[in-house]
Amino acid sequence: MAVKKKTAYPKIKIKLVKSLIGRSDRQQATVKGLGLRKINSEVIREKRPEILGMIRKIEFMLQVEEVGNDQSK
Repeated sequence: MAVKKKTAYPKIKIKLVKSLIGRSDRQQATVKGLGLRKINSEVIREKRPEILGMIRKIEFMLQVEEVGNDQSK
């Protein structure tokens, strides 16, 4: 069985800037999947294709910026 090489992805900071009130269930689930809860909550995630797809779905509700590699968990 082949072992996949672990890739180091850059980090991005995601902040929820708009309310979830009146949003569809899918949009609310996407926000929850990113780990965000309330307005102005922030999370740091790896810049992976799955995360970027989630961000693209609700980008009008988010503020996204890249952070340096020195700010890891």
